[in-house]
Amino acid sequence: MEIFRSEGTLRSNNVIKRKYYTIFSFLGLVCIFTGFLLLTPLIALFFNFTGNIYAFLKPSILSFIIGTVLLLLFRRKNNPVNLTLQDGAVVVILSWVYVCLISSIPFLLENHLNFTNALFESVSGWTTTGLTVIDVSKSSKVILLWRSILQFCGGAGFAVLMLSTIIGPYGAGLYQAEGRSEQLLPHIKSSAKMVMFIYSFFTVLGILAYRFAGMSFFNSINHSFCALSTGGFTTVSNSIGHWKSLPIEIVTIVLMILGSTNFAISYLLLKMKFKKIFHNVEWRVTLLLTIITISLITFLTIRPFSFDSSLRESIFQVVTALTTTGYSTVSLSGWPNPGIFIIVLLMLVGGGICSTAGGIKQYRIYLLMKSIFWDIRDHFLPRSSVVKDYIWRGEDKFYIGNQHMRQVYNFVFLYVFTFFIGVLIFLITGYSFKDSFFEFASALGTVGLSVGVTGPEAPKHILWTEIFGMFLGRLEFLVVLFGIRKLFLDFKTFVSLKNKF
Repeated sequence: MEIFRSEGTLRSNNVIKRKYYTIFSFLGLVCIFTGFLLLTPLIALFFNFTGNIYAFLKPSILSFIIGTVLLLLFRRKNNPVNLTLQDGAVVVILSWVYVCLISSIPFLLENHLNFTNALFESVSGWTTTGLTVIDVSKSSKVILLWRSILQFCGGAGFAVLMLSTIIGPYGAGLYQAEGRSEQLLPHIKSSAKMVMFIYSFFTVLGILAYRFAGMSFFNSINHSFCALSTGGFTTVSNSIGHWKSLPIEIVTIVLMILGSTNFAISYLLLKMKFKKIFHNVEWRVTLLLTIITISLITFLTIRPFSFDSSLRESIFQVVTALTTTGYSTVSLSGWPNPGIFIIVLLMLVGGGICSTAGGIKQYRIYLLMKSIFWDIRDHFLPRSSVVKDYIWRGEDKFYIGNQHMRQVYNFVFLYVFTFFIGVLIFLITGYSFKDSFFEFASALGTVGLSVGVTGPEAPKHILWTEIFGMFLGRLEFLVVLFGIRKLFLDFKTFVSLKNKF
């Protein structure tokens, strides 16, 4: 009996070791990939743009060294293992913490920011939020390009970037842990490649469209990266309003909508399956919310003899809030409170699931509303009747079970609870109720709109509150909880097994 117990202990110990060999070998690849990524902004130097080469070269070399060491220590070619959703959550958390930290170094060396501000800028980039603590008018072109690259990569996510370029045993767990709950194709790797193709294809179209609309090539690249990733970083002080150009605003609106659209719907769009697109509920929610809120905000903000300009401003601000992008054409400081409240609600709702957008997501909001209807309907049905509730997702019907609804309820509860905790911290600091609601809704929803609270002079604890909000908003709460719990349980199990053995 003791022999069997020892064999079981060794087997369990070996399983945990193999899991973490796989996890740390993937982290090694992430580090090496990030090392290459840190060199990409230096392309701008070939176009005579100014910038400190060492601000990127030093962290790049450091990342290469860390990645190489991890691969040499943990890579096992003979017996890699597939990762579960919980294992994938561990990889996602460790990867995102690492890239946010290493990506903050250029801001430390080039812009001479303190650690909190540098990390804030990095997290805002990777989470595609767009809140900023730097003065873009005084920043080098290399730094501006770096910020846009962060948002482009953050919008795709590391799971998609890595799985679309390498072959490895990381599987569905890693893909799903980063918010990709839908597969476009039968295989995970094929789905990741397709997502990356769609994302890159729209980005190239965006660059060409911006050039045609009158932007410079440099600004076209940056704004296409950030509009499609629903990030909102810009190269000018007044965001899209700097150009006062209707064609540029139209291009931006189209890119923001494409970025916030479920990749499964974008895939149907490329396949020209228009009937199945309109079956998907997120399109209908988007249209309904957009029409209603544009009408309300236009009415609330209209000025004498300026209906056209008020409508134009309302359309842009509604789309930028609902898609959680954060670009703006006007200052919100003069807007009436009801208009600000509508924008806050849109930021909390957010874009489509399996997109680059943040927020609670329209899919979950629709399910919450639909579940009320289903519950009322069930009370009037005969006891013997059996009804299977479903909605359209991608090309097929998706049947809704109790477990799925429980996940939706839990997510929304955690989101709202975190939102009120963040708002409370702002209120205790002394900010007004309106400013607190708006600013933390923007951070948690990874939006990037601001009423002036966020900046280089903001209290450190406020910036850290927003950092945690952006991080949780991008990785969607449950993934973070899965990862932390998995790390704790594995460590506890490993220690227990070592002691028994």
